[in-house]
Amino acid sequence: MGLIKAIKNAVSTATADQWREYFYCDALNNEILATKGKKRVSGKGSNTKGEDNIISNGSVVAVNEGQCMMIVDQGKVVEFCAEAGEFVYDTSSEPSLFYGDFGESLGRTFEIIGRRFTFGGDTAKEQRVYFFNTKEIMGNKYGTASPVPFRVVDANIGLDIDITLRCNGEYSYRITDPLLFYKNVCGNITGNFTKDEIESQLKTELLTALQPAFARVSEMGVRYSSIPKHTTEMVGILNEELSAKWSELRGISMVSFGMNSIKAPEEDEAMIKELQRTAVYRNPNMAAASLVNAQADAMRAAASNTSTGPMMAFAGMNMANMAGGMNANALFSMGQQQVAGAPQMQQGMNGGQGVGNPGNGAGWVCSCGQVNKGRFCSECGQKKPAGEALYRCDKCGWEPEDPKNPPKFCPECGDPFNENDIR
Repeated sequence: MGLIKAIKNAVSTATADQWREYFYCDALNNEILATKGKKRVSGKGSNTKGEDNIISNGSVVAVNEGQCMMIVDQGKVVEFCAEAGEFVYDTSSEPSLFYGDFGESLGRTFEIIGRRFTFGGDTAKEQRVYFFNTKEIMGNKYGTASPVPFRVVDANIGLDIDITLRCNGEYSYRITDPLLFYKNVCGNITGNFTKDEIESQLKTELLTALQPAFARVSEMGVRYSSIPKHTTEMVGILNEELSAKWSELRGISMVSFGMNSIKAPEEDEAMIKELQRTAVYRNPNMAAASLVNAQADAMRAAASNTSTGPMMAFAGMNMANMAGGMNANALFSMGQQQVAGAPQMQQGMNGGQGVGNPGNGAGWVCSCGQVNKGRFCSECGQKKPAGEALYRCDKCGWEPEDPKNPPKFCPECGDPFNENDIR
């Protein structure tokens, strides 16, 4: 009885599997990454008794836009199609009397019956159609559970320190190599493979890659507050950092990376602002202006002081000035020297006249902004700072070897040296 039943089952299953099948896939939403294809079977059709995992020769697979189709025969990928349209599977190991040469198909059918008989009438065959979602998978949220190191470099003030950042936002990715994704991620699934099955792993690897990505962005001179403006560069950097685990192992590539916010600890922000504010005082004029402002505030405070008396307050302020070893006039003088020194470096390039230095290139700049040739400012009467009496002939431009000790008369034009020759 067993042999008769085996022969009967082998014939009946082989006959039922002669029909050509039609496989399709419903629309894949943002949550589904891969799914097993469905065989369309309607109540009006005759193809209702065939095996689910048998694909007869000449079967049709419908591939939609944003999808990729794959046929697996006995665990091995035998067909692959990423082009939208109708795909005809004409190399199946399961023959069909309704496709191809009838005589050849009939002979192969008897071979299949004989093979199935040896398995007790069972098909002993596994063929499946899989569909992969190749659209951009969006809306994947991330957030730094712990701070990520970031190097702050400001060449303008010589700043180079490490701080920490917290950020959050969303990223998107796409399956770019379905073969790798099938082999190393989803495998021989029987239903849907959803993104939440790998979401935690991808998020962990992304946050790990943020640290070297931030380091490379910092090397580009980008301030941490401006990182959201450089998301395109971040995508490229993250893809490079994640390529070994995402692209080369799983067939996934990042498409976009967005930040809702990026925040440094308040103490780090305060430290950076203070260092930047302090660096401004390297400019003597800025330091002098700040000192003048502080002195003005002190004078106003002294004038309104009724407890100890204004005179005592002013005396304290004068003692503080003497103890400090620096006053606004000295700082302004340093600033004037820098301003005056810069134009002199341009002489010879401007026909002997420095930038902002009128006439024969002679003169000094007062703190009020007036350019003068004599020892006193013609605008405010301030005396020329000490150590600045350098001579040059105002007639021909001749300069003595020691500008501070000129001869009585110019050896070139005979003009006497006087206050008009002080530059």
